Order: sequence, then C-alpha cells, then structure tokens
Amino acid sequence: MEGFVKVPGGRLWYEVKGGDSKGIPLLTIHGGPGVPHNYLETLAMLENERPVVFYDQLGCGKSDRPSDKSLWRIERFVEEIELLRSELGYSEIHLLGQSWGTILACEFALKYPETVKSMVLSGPAMSISRFEGDARRLMKTLSVRSIEAISRAEISGDFTQIDYQEAVSEFYGKFVCRMEPWPECMNEAVAGMGEDVYNYMYGPSEFTVTGILKGYDCSSHLGEINAPVLLTCGEYDEATPETTAFYREKFPNAIMKVFEESSHEHHLEKPFEYIEEVRQFLSRTD
Repeated sequence: MEGFVKVPGGRLWYEVKGGDSKGIPLLTIHGGPGVPHNYLETLAMLENERPVVFYDQLGCGKSDRPSDKSLWRIERFVEEIELLRSELGYSEIHLLGQSWGTILACEFALKYPETVKSMVLSGPAMSISRFEGDARRLMKTLSVRSIEAISRAEISGDFTQIDYQEAVSEFYGKFVCRMEPWPECMNEAVAGMGEDVYNYMYGPSEFTVTGILKGYDCSSHLGEINAPVLLTCGEYDEATPETTAFYREKFPNAIMKVFEESSHEHHLEKPFEYIEEVRQFLSRTD
C-alpha cells in the first residue's frame, strides 16, 4: 500500500509493507536531511511480522519539493511524522531512525511519548556538535591530497571543485558506506536526494557543517525518554562507537550494538545481522 499525506508545505509520499501483519508497526525515518527512504528498504525483511512504513520527508524522493526554506525546521519534520501516524491509524508504533532520522525519532518521542513503543537509533546524531567533531577527527585520517583540498574549499567557500568532491568520496567510502560498489538502493537514494534541504540544514558535506543544524544538541533531554532504545553503529561509523556509548548512558533504558567491519550504513553492510538484532529487540518490546 502506498499513498500521499497532506502536510504543511505539500504532499508526503509513504509506503506500507506487510500491512496485514499483526505486530506493532515499525515506522522508519530516513537520514539526510534530504536523503530519501530507498537505502532503508532492507528493513522490509520484517514485513512478515509487522507493518513496515517507509516515507520520504518533504523535499526529497517521491514527496513534494517546495522551495520555501521556512519549512526546513525540525518541528515541522516531527509534525509530518505525527500526521502520517494519524493517517495510518496506528495508536502505537516502533520508530527506527537512521542518522538525521535519529534526531526526528527522539524529538517525536519527547513530544508524543504515548505513541512510541520503542526506538531503534542507527548511526545516531542527536548532537550535531559531537557528530561534527567526530567527522572532523575522521577527516584528518584521509589522504594528504584530500585534507589539502578540504582546507582550500573551506577557506574559499567554494565546494564545487572536483578535488573537494573526491575528498568527500574518500570520506564516504571509509566512514559512510564501505561497500564496493554501492548497492543500488544507495544509488537510488542519492539520485532522489533533496540537495537544497541538505545544504540548507547541514552543509556541503558530512564534515563541513554550515547549515541551521550546526550546534544542535538534544542529548540533555534523552533522559526524559522512557521507551526502550536500541542504539546501533558500525566499527568505522562516522557516528562513532564512543559517541553512541555516550548516548546510551543518557537514556534510562537503552542497549547498544556495534557491527564489526562496517560503517554508517551498517544495516546494508551487515544486513542479516542487523535485521536479526532489530527483530529480537522489537519482539522483546512488543
């Protein structure tokens, strides 16, 4: 089943896999901002147990792409999740957020705690300050050529040069997705990306933060979330195991899993291990 929901600014596209399954629904929240749902599609392996909801946030993928920058606010992205939940008629949901989606999952749980049965937070980014700091530290492990290209771009403010883009590719290949070649679902997500949203809210790359999310940090409020939480990251994740452990200590009821030999997209790099970890967690919390 797929369709559209009217939200402030336009229409939100969604799809439900396993709509007739009996378990509590799992609503997935993609990253970015502005990187659509495609790269999360392996989560459809859970559809035999529960409905799995995918959607594209406004501004990317199959959803409408308005040009009004005032729409690109965390609060509005949270409200579109609530409108989707209400449209689907789910009184209770599990949330699975990835990267930027972990911010929205936590903000949603803080505002609508009565609807959240549990949360899976993969590649967590609830503090952009920490995320940026980790990315800057990892960036310094790149080749000398890439480090010099990044420095030139950040001094000039010109992020269009090919050597900067090559530096971004080197970083992504080490800390975002280590698969060669990237799976088709990742390529589809990149093709459907809302670059205007990403650039406005975050910046030109993972390690150069210039957007309105710079300095965002909700980690001091994580102790207010009582729902069970599973935190996951990769051994080489830009959302580092150290920072993921920092978040685990903030939640009242959280566990953590680090996937070896994988990075930010560990759900793709270790798909069967990841799905089994999520499956067991959701079954325990149903």
